[in-house]
Order: sequence, then C-alpha cells, then structure tokens
Amino acid sequence: MDLDALVAARRAEWDRLDELGRARRLSSAGVDELVARYRAASADLADIKTSAGRSVEGDRLSMILSRARLRLTGTRDNVLRQLPRFFLHQLPAALYRVRWTTLAVAVAFIVISSLVAFWVSGDPAAIASLGSQAQLEQYAENDFTAYYSDNPAAVFAGTVWTNNAWIAAQCVLFGITGVWPLMVLMQNAVSIGQAAAILIAFDRGDVFLLHIAPHGLLELTCIFVAGATGLHIFWAWIAPGPRGRGEALAAAGRSLATVAIGLILALALAGLVEGFVTAQPWPWPVKIGLGALALGVFLAYMLGLGRLAARRGETGDLTEYEAGTPRLVAG
Repeated sequence: MDLDALVAARRAEWDRLDELGRARRLSSAGVDELVARYRAASADLADIKTSAGRSVEGDRLSMILSRARLRLTGTRDNVLRQLPRFFLHQLPAALYRVRWTTLAVAVAFIVISSLVAFWVSGDPAAIASLGSQAQLEQYAENDFTAYYSDNPAAVFAGTVWTNNAWIAAQCVLFGITGVWPLMVLMQNAVSIGQAAAILIAFDRGDVFLLHIAPHGLLELTCIFVAGATGLHIFWAWIAPGPRGRGEALAAAGRSLATVAIGLILALALAGLVEGFVTAQPWPWPVKIGLGALALGVFLAYMLGLGRLAARRGETGDLTEYEAGTPRLVAG
C-alpha cells in the first residue's frame, strides 16, 4: 500500500470526520454520517498500521477517531451524579447477593463463640490458661466494662470504627485467598467466646450480654457480611462457570468490592452506638433498643432495598460503559 496515496485520497474524508467529531450539535443525518465515516476511517487506520506501522498520519487519524468515538459514546457521568445510583442500586444489590452466605457465617460464628464460652468457662484448667485468678477477676469485675468508658466517647467511637472497618476491609480485599476471611472470623469468634467465658466463670454472663448487645448487633452483622463477601469473591475464582476465571473474578471483585465502602459507613454507625450508647447509665432496654434500631436500618437497606435493586437486574457491578462490553458466553 502506498501511504502517501492513501492519505491524499482520504484526507478530505478524515477532515470531514474531524469536523463532525468537533461539532457541538448534530442532526440525525449528521449522526448517520459520523457513524459511516467512523467505520471507514477505522478500516483506513487498520490498513495503515498493517502496512506502514506507526506513522504521523496514523497517529493523527487515531486522534480523530478517538474524538469521534467519544462523541458517539458520550462522557462519563459526574461523580456526584453517580452517587444516587451507587447508594440506591449498586450497593444494596451487592449486599443482597451475599444474604444467605451472611446467614451461614452468622450461625457458624455464634455456634463457635458459644462452644468456646461454655467449654472454657466449665473447665478450670482452660480458664487458668487465660491468666491468673487476680487478673481474670480484675477483667471480669472492672476491665471489661471500663473498656467502654475509659476514653472520651468520640475518641472511643473513632477507634473502634477504624479497627472494625480495617477488619471488614481485610475480609473483602483478601477474600480471594479463601483462608483470610475464615481466619479473621475464627479469631473474632474465639476472642468473643473467651471474653464471655471469663465473665461467665465469675457469674457475670449477663453483664457480658448487656454490654455486647447494643453495638454488637450491627457491628457483628457487618463482620459477617464482610466475611461472606470475601468468600463469594473466592468462590468466583474457584468456580467461574462458563466465563473465564479472570473475567469471573473481575466481575465479582467489581460488584462486591462496593460492599467494603458500605460496611465502612455501617460500622461508623455501630461505632457511634458503642461510643455514645453502650457506656451510658440508661436503662438496658433503651440501649439495646437503639442497637436493634441501627441493625434494623441496615437490614432494611440490605434486604428491602437490595431486593428491589436485584429485581431491576442490578448485581452491584459497574455499567457496561464503565466496565467495558462483556464477553458473551453460552449457558
């Protein structure tokens, strides 16, 4: 192919494409012409690259085609305009997807914590392995409850929020390993079981439940959701279905990583309850009621709004424009 001859023959057509790509408004006939000239220029660019490799003429034509493609596909929405879709469709749909796994994780967590609590509290040797009698008594009588009031409420709320948000983020981000979410959940289940065992051994099991319940209802639910999300990402890698393993993992990562953002916000609410409600000298029904209300708001968002979003076909993934056209597969 003679590059100079092609450029001379097509220059007017490329200039017209550039003109259409720069136009502020196009009629229906102008759009049709833009599409037709875009296709013809794309074929010309393919010929240039095949025959001449990279060239000044090819680079110029690439820029013209990029401008025309942007005109055809549009521009990305402003971030502020994307927020309503994220919070009303993407995030609740992603949370709704992991609802049954979250329930399974919650049941397993509660069973393990209960077994540890009652086994350790009923075995003097196991209790003794956790510390001396004086240390355990100090923890049961003072340290456990003082933990919620030793620091200013705002500082304490911020501390527990960042700690729990980091735990949730680890479960999601390292979910591909399959092991990390299970390890985090097991460590927390055993830790809570041991704390309960110490208080039960000193006949203060009711104190443990009353101090855990106000904030723990929402806080632990968020940890369960994080663990379930990480396991879903792992499963997408293990069992990708008809799609390629990388494609399935990318889709799961895009759609479920949004859960980490939602959990950070939910854990902020749990932190406020733990910092400003748990240690207050209010009647326990009031404090537990506030914790249950916070959990109810989260579950309504996850299950109620999430179900509506799922019915509209939302999965939590990015739109086709943002993620690229997916590969079609059979089955």
